[in-house]
Amino acid sequence: MSKQPPQKNPRTVISIADLRPAVAPNVAAALLLSARALGAALDLPMPATSAILEATGAGKSCAYELASKLKSLLTSLAGPSGRPRSTLEPPPFESVRALHHEVLEYVYAHPGVVHGTTDRRRYADSFRHFVVDLRQRYVGIALPAFADAIGIPLGTAQEWLHRGVPRDDPNEPSESRPLDTTVLQVQTLLSAWAAWKGPFTAFCEHARREHALRFGNTAIASLLELHGARTPKRRTGRTPDEEALRGLFRTFFADAQWVGDGTGLQMLIDGEAVTVNIELNVDAFSDAFVGIDVTAEEDSAAVVGAFAQGIATTTRQPIALLLDNKPCNHTTDVDAALGDTMRIRATTFRAQNKAHVEGAFGLFKAELPPIELDTSNSMRLAIYIARLVAETFARGINLRPRQGRRGTSRKDLHRAGKPISREQRAAAEQALRARLRKQEQARQTCEARQDPLVRELLDRAFEHLGLDDPERHFRNAIARYSRDTIIDSVAIYAGKAKGGTLPPSVDARYLLGIVKNVHHAHEADAIIDATIDLRLAARDALLAPLVRRRDETSGEAKARVYAFIDEAMATERDVERRFWIHAAADLIATQLADDHSDLYRSAVRRIHNTFKVRPEERDLAARRLARRLWPVV
Repeated sequence: MSKQPPQKNPRTVISIADLRPAVAPNVAAALLLSARALGAALDLPMPATSAILEATGAGKSCAYELASKLKSLLTSLAGPSGRPRSTLEPPPFESVRALHHEVLEYVYAHPGVVHGTTDRRRYADSFRHFVVDLRQRYVGIALPAFADAIGIPLGTAQEWLHRGVPRDDPNEPSESRPLDTTVLQVQTLLSAWAAWKGPFTAFCEHARREHALRFGNTAIASLLELHGARTPKRRTGRTPDEEALRGLFRTFFADAQWVGDGTGLQMLIDGEAVTVNIELNVDAFSDAFVGIDVTAEEDSAAVVGAFAQGIATTTRQPIALLLDNKPCNHTTDVDAALGDTMRIRATTFRAQNKAHVEGAFGLFKAELPPIELDTSNSMRLAIYIARLVAETFARGINLRPRQGRRGTSRKDLHRAGKPISREQRAAAEQALRARLRKQEQARQTCEARQDPLVRELLDRAFEHLGLDDPERHFRNAIARYSRDTIIDSVAIYAGKAKGGTLPPSVDARYLLGIVKNVHHAHEADAIIDATIDLRLAARDALLAPLVRRRDETSGEAKARVYAFIDEAMATERDVERRFWIHAAADLIATQLADDHSDLYRSAVRRIHNTFKVRPEERDLAARRLARRLWPVV
């Protein structure tokens, strides 16, 4: 009969059995020893040291060593009252390891979502979406540590997690090769494209390197488009040939009508780039340069100065002066300086309407050498030198023979014209005055038809944005559009101004251009909305599968919104994209009102991280979602 081991106290055996699965004996002993020391200081009944070591079965030396470490840890568990100090603690190793593992598994499962070199990497839209969702689950890790763990630059991660995102570089063109391929190679190409998640140019490199397909980028694009696997974006067509618009400017005789405009001239002064304005008046009949003025910027004083010099050069005052629609050209100071000369506006968006002065500027800049000076008082010296250069050029060009005018110079044509009869001058004055009267009648009619609320809205917007419009020319033009269009356009202009993305020296014309573009987009939206409503009512063959997929989408509201946004960004058909935008907006509208803004921001962030869709289309999708959620009546 074998010898049985000595029996311990039953209660002690049960206690050790309960502790062992969770805490090691040495750790349990260290905890009890630390508690005994604290209890003794508070006069609390505590077990003896020998009892603790016997009950836990721990070694004495190891238990005391761990108890010392535990005591030092106890002092750091409770900090001082108040807000904690802002310190960046390193993230837990296990969290970083799990994060790194998830990213690695995703890249393994989706070839092509990340490619390029260390200096320049490109990422697929699906990878951006994955990172944005991943950040919400690992929000406890500081963003710098998060970006380092997943291997992307901190600035890139910050841009992905906010609304504004940069565009990828455009695809570089490459030479095509003849389509002397076999059916097997084409099938390989189509199969590889179906599994590819990255951009098109990288896929072309991948197909040549990994699949040994001897196709150029153009050939690959043609094959994919031919088989319906990829539809490339087409550039918009060019405008009609400007040659067809020549000869439509009506001229009368010398000094009947001058054409004025300004252009910037840049020079280098003491290493500093300085830009001055050159204001030029050109006679429409002879193309002679009659008046020039150089100022620090294009303003009313420049217009007045060029006009005054033109009178000094020709000793005559023109019947009319044609100026473009910049607000500085249409002020009371300009009207006072013109006197009896009629001020006529150039036709909007028709550069050829001022061809005389625009052509002069083009020739002037082509003939002008670079100007680099080294001196003090940069602006004053720049104005002085620019005036000398401009006047010298004007004198020279006025004396140059012109092939189109049988070798006659501008000066000869201007001076040697036939005497102007009273009837000719009266006819020219009558025609120009009729044009001016027509413009004024159109302006008055436009103002009479305007909504007072829209006028007030535009007045506040122009004042807030700091836009000049002394004659309400641009406000009258904008007021013809709907409130919805105007609100969206003002928001776009204000957002660009706040983000610092407005082009330099913009004025109210830039806002008018935005209004026209947004109006066309809204008009197309209304047509597509009506189309969708009619097709939904009829359950036609196009939208029936979309309705089925929408109804079959399950999960939480946020996940379903993401699914609808992904569907919208994946399709190239505008009708289908509008359908999914509507589905996302309708789903957000069914949630609690407090959640609408958060869901909208998440959806817009996902839209702007879909780089395969052009930026203007992403902006349009975001605006459509907002208009569907919060319509303006």
